[in-house]
Amino acid sequence: MDINTGGFKSTGTYIASHELMSAVNVARALSKPLLIKGEPGTGKTMLAKAIAESLDMPLISWNIKSTTKAQDGLYMYDTIQRLYDGQFGEEGVDDISRYIKLGKLGEAFVSEKQTVLLIDEIDKADLEFPNDLLWELDQMEFFIYETKETIRAKHRPIVIITSNAEKELPDAFLRRCVFHYIAFPDRELMDEIVRTHFDRVDEKILSEAMDVFYQIRDEKSVKKKPSTSELIDWINALQLGGISADTIKQALPFIGTVIKKDEDLETVSHMTME
Repeated sequence: MDINTGGFKSTGTYIASHELMSAVNVARALSKPLLIKGEPGTGKTMLAKAIAESLDMPLISWNIKSTTKAQDGLYMYDTIQRLYDGQFGEEGVDDISRYIKLGKLGEAFVSEKQTVLLIDEIDKADLEFPNDLLWELDQMEFFIYETKETIRAKHRPIVIITSNAEKELPDAFLRRCVFHYIAFPDRELMDEIVRTHFDRVDEKILSEAMDVFYQIRDEKSVKKKPSTSELIDWINALQLGGISADTIKQALPFIGTVIKKDEDLETVSHMTME
């Protein structure tokens, strides 16, 4: 494919920077997973949905937890159900394939159409998890021992992997990925992002709220910087509450939509908003 044409573009609900669009299209052209990092609220998870929408592909999401194992994404053999069926004389109990359930990676491999596969928050799993997926992501196949069957990808999925940098990922895994860090949007890009969430927005409220939002983010003593989604929620609350734009910087109405820590609330209450 041509990296510069026919690839991923921003959608009506997701505004991507030129650098992010390029990273997606490069990963797709090279048939490599795209590893995405960035602070919370920068749209890492929503990126996969936007890619699926932009390219008209199904989205399969694999949400990783601390207990998730690589095997969970391939398949599971339901021995308990088979034993249960055997006790009650169910037909077909000798057909092991009936008790094989594909995981999210397996679903992406057998899909009749190319999919977008999101492996969300990979750093939540144990340290061995990324390495345990190296073969499958490289070769696009895995073996089911119970049925002696090899599952090969009918179409190589577009693999998007997100990380909150809670753990360092193994070098061997990183070498196989295209990497992109989503920088926090500047004011111009943020303006575009916010507008995608509203049919109409009060221009004065938007301007005043953005002033306060970026001033809070620039304050070094604020521990939890407010995210894009929190700004959107705040603007929505201000509009629904009929708040006058002229009072936003002085009264900070509904500021709990933006600030989520006691100490940050104390810090912000003593700031002079400009």
